[in-house]
Amino acid sequence: MSENGATPSDEDPSDQFIGGETGDGPRVEFYGGRGMSAFPIAFFILWAIVQTALWRIGDTGGLIVGILVGLIVGMFFVRGNWQSYANTIFEGMTQPVAVTAIVAWIWAGMFAQLLQDGGFVGGLVWLADTAGVGAALFPAITFVLAAVFTTGIGTGYGASVAFVGLFFPAGVLLGANPVLMFGAILSGAIFGDNLAPVSDTTIVSAVTQDADIGGVVASRFKYVIIAAVISFLGYIVAGGAMDGLEIGAEAQSIFLEGSEAIGLVHVISMLAVIGAAVAGRHIVEAISWGIVIAVAFNLVFDLTTLGDIVMFNAPADAPLAQPLESLPILTIVEESDAVGVTGSLMNGVAGFLELSILVLLIIGAAQIMIRGGAFEVLLEWSIENLATSVRNAELTMVATAALINAIITINTAAEVAIGPYISKIGERFNLNGYRRANILDGQTAAMGYIFPWSGGVLAGYGAMQTLPGEYEWLDQSMLVTPIDVVPFVFQGWLLVAVFVLAALTGFGREYITDRETEEVARV
Repeated sequence: MSENGATPSDEDPSDQFIGGETGDGPRVEFYGGRGMSAFPIAFFILWAIVQTALWRIGDTGGLIVGILVGLIVGMFFVRGNWQSYANTIFEGMTQPVAVTAIVAWIWAGMFAQLLQDGGFVGGLVWLADTAGVGAALFPAITFVLAAVFTTGIGTGYGASVAFVGLFFPAGVLLGANPVLMFGAILSGAIFGDNLAPVSDTTIVSAVTQDADIGGVVASRFKYVIIAAVISFLGYIVAGGAMDGLEIGAEAQSIFLEGSEAIGLVHVISMLAVIGAAVAGRHIVEAISWGIVIAVAFNLVFDLTTLGDIVMFNAPADAPLAQPLESLPILTIVEESDAVGVTGSLMNGVAGFLELSILVLLIIGAAQIMIRGGAFEVLLEWSIENLATSVRNAELTMVATAALINAIITINTAAEVAIGPYISKIGERFNLNGYRRANILDGQTAAMGYIFPWSGGVLAGYGAMQTLPGEYEWLDQSMLVTPIDVVPFVFQGWLLVAVFVLAALTGFGREYITDRETEEVARV
């Protein structure tokens, strides 16, 4: 997935998020049947649509309230003891897929904040201005760079956080359309999340379909690149057609004059993260190396001070405060509301606290749907009524994978949950493991970054909400409401379209008898 980027392990990922017949946990029974277990998630999605689409409020706190209300009301539909319902919520919230998403956001948030404070945005603006890269081309270039970065580190959520913090303000200042910039960043995250060998979604899609990771990556390139080429051209055309925001000429001039090439030294920090991830290091280790190098560059090149990175603001009566006042990381403050810890590292973490709570609650609600049987009902119906031929089977696989990923908004969780069902449909028609894995992961990667309640969109939007405090020229009105970006995530929509056409035409279709999944030769 996008969240973790961990290397494969011997543990079967399907053991981490199990429902239906394969689950060993308690089944929660509902008045109205198994379908009622989808109430908390359905209520949350309806709340998110009303809040973001109808009332134009892109507030993470409001979404937290929505999922909480859904979980509380859903409890009244439970037949029998409510304890199993409550325990199932906790069961979902403790799933590794939820924790890894949060860890990736926090590490990526610290890394992006260090680069931001170290002048990397100014370096990008300087480079674009010097090279003559205008507003029309900047979103397309951002898409390519985000795709490369995500493919290297394997975490689309982390890439969304980093690129929104770094490339979004640079693009807006240069005159690119903000909605298009956000869409380009999410599209790049989709590309890498789908293709990266170290991505969780790549690993899970391969393991759940009994296929080797190398073969899966090689065999899916043809689908990904078709969508990517069209997306790139789409961002060029849209970049020329969609106007940017009117930023004051004075503010723009001041920022351009203050932008220096030295900020581009952090390209090395980003390359260090990519290199460590490609070398097989865990994403936490890879981004940690980036953080260490970014701190060193900030201090060596005098881009920030040690106090800018971490600062303890202590009251005057604190023990040892006065004797240690000369420390570069300690200040004494008179006002009580100024007491606390600030700096790049703290700011990078703070922007994702609400989002972390929201994700845990969403995973809890998804587990209710799985343990309650709604998930199982939907998939059983699709298997029995839709998968009547190999073409219909593949269309059913595309549709159900897309639907479940639109509902369970953390893509690896959705993929682990639906993986066994994709395998069941595919094996019925003798489809090769590569083909099944590619259909599964294509929809997983795409749908995790499109809708306002999707994890990738929320991660990027969370990073975006911190920007007005970083730049004097950037105010709240310049931010993108998540619902606005839905049509402009070109890579996501095109990737789904590619698999629909592949199912209809048979493009790339392979059967088990065509070759074994352990073969080294790839197409």
